[in-house]
Amino acid sequence: MKILFLTSSLDTGGAERIAVILSQAWVAKGHHVTLMPTFSGGGCPAYDVADSVELVYLADLVKSTKRSLLTYITRFIVLRQFIKDKRPDVIISFLPNVNFAAILASAFLSIPVICCERRDPFTFKCSRFGEFLCRKLYPFADVLLVQTESVAQKIDYLYPSLKLIHTIPNPISENIMSYEKQSGQKKRQTLLCLGRLVSTKQVNKVISVFSCIYKNNPNWDLMIYGDGPEYAQLHALITQLGLEERVFLMGKTAEPWSVMSSADLFVMASLSEGFPNSLLEAMAIGLPCVVFDCPSGPKELTKNGVYGRLVALDDVDDMAQQLQILMKDESQRINLGRQARRFIHENFHLNKILDDWDS
Repeated sequence: MKILFLTSSLDTGGAERIAVILSQAWVAKGHHVTLMPTFSGGGCPAYDVADSVELVYLADLVKSTKRSLLTYITRFIVLRQFIKDKRPDVIISFLPNVNFAAILASAFLSIPVICCERRDPFTFKCSRFGEFLCRKLYPFADVLLVQTESVAQKIDYLYPSLKLIHTIPNPISENIMSYEKQSGQKKRQTLLCLGRLVSTKQVNKVISVFSCIYKNNPNWDLMIYGDGPEYAQLHALITQLGLEERVFLMGKTAEPWSVMSSADLFVMASLSEGFPNSLLEAMAIGLPCVVFDCPSGPKELTKNGVYGRLVALDDVDDMAQQLQILMKDESQRINLGRQARRFIHENFHLNKILDDWDS
């Protein structure tokens, strides 16, 4: 098949990485994939893209990175002409603004369009105009794809008259298979928190919880990987709580799987998620996990708390208790991590997810 895959950009981010993983996997199966970032500023991919994937930046075709009404109109015309010339068998698009462009630019061309929602629209709202376009344009997509059953069961309430709603979660990359939780005695043990330093991740609550239990666990440190606008505020909180020698803001890492495999316990306190890739990958590597039951993803990834400690949203006392239990009991950590790894590999392996896409 000829697949045209539209995404906003190829900057760092979960959706962008999944776009690259899927594109390369489809090429390996014999399909022709054109991966097109539509961001007006152009750029270079943050992830390695195989030469076998045709990578085309819309900004390069438009020959302008300006943001003006004329440029937006030109981009739309160029995208529509590109689709006419390519005649793909299917168009796949990620994220609302790209979904809008895919539906409009392919109108009346008889090319199936699969629009992918990478967010929980009940918690991650677009602008008013964006939500208006979702309601008006999504019914013209052949399929609206979401990542969790919890979103699939209620999304037609927001966007009536959808033709078809289908659920396919993110896959684990084949490269992650070579990473596994490292065993062996260590002088110090690591509680890991990894993700963007933004308010919805509630890293401040992770720090506050750790401040309540660190004295009872003197050989444990909290390592926080990621960057974002909350960095200065979190740094100030660490200083205020006197945790400078036990809690560390490590910045962004280019090797998250290596970091995960050397950690001992994973924690996530998000207020909401589209699909928690960091939780998926931590479980795949075999890390025991303690997470808030936020919408959407943790309940499905942990099988309602079977393969990870699922804590009621914002219940910091229970989160502290669950972390303490696992910090004190290595055998529980090992067993929970092994069960999580087995479950994720059986249900989120790339080949299984590709089979879902094929169907």
